[in-house]
Amino acid sequence: MLDPTILTIGGIVLGIAIIERILERWGVIDLVDQFAKVMRFILPVAFYSALFYFFATFIL
Repeated sequence: MLDPTILTIGGIVLGIAIIERILERWGVIDLVDQFAKVMRFILPVAFYSALFYFFATFIL
């Protein structure tokens, strides 16, 4: 079964992507660029932490 933590992280990432698309359509380019710089750091950290959590929970 899927873990609620992984589903929550996936939902947050999906929500962020939708918000970014809306802001891009509205023409708020500067905010989208700043947001993209932050997401380049947060998304890999969230992905690897979720992956580590999965292995620590189900493998060990």
